[in-house]
Amino acid sequence: MQKKVKVKPNAKQQKIEELTDGSLNVHLKSPPVDGKANEELMKLLAEKFNVPKSYIRIKSGLSSRKKLVEIDTDV
Repeated sequence: MQKKVKVKPNAKQQKIEELTDGSLNVHLKSPPVDGKANEELMKLLAEKFNVPKSYIRIKSGLSSRKKLVEIDTDV
């Protein structure tokens, strides 16, 4: 499954909002430095979709706020 994700780093609290078009707004506490925000994003998505972190890949937008994330839900 692929999801469009808009990341908001340096937020006060972590949360995931699912929009009507199926995309996600993800608020992260981590700053966008040294891949910390991407690590936190993958951890949060793994918890939300109940899959291991290794099942989540950022397909595009590695250094952008708008990302395309692939989630392998065939556990």
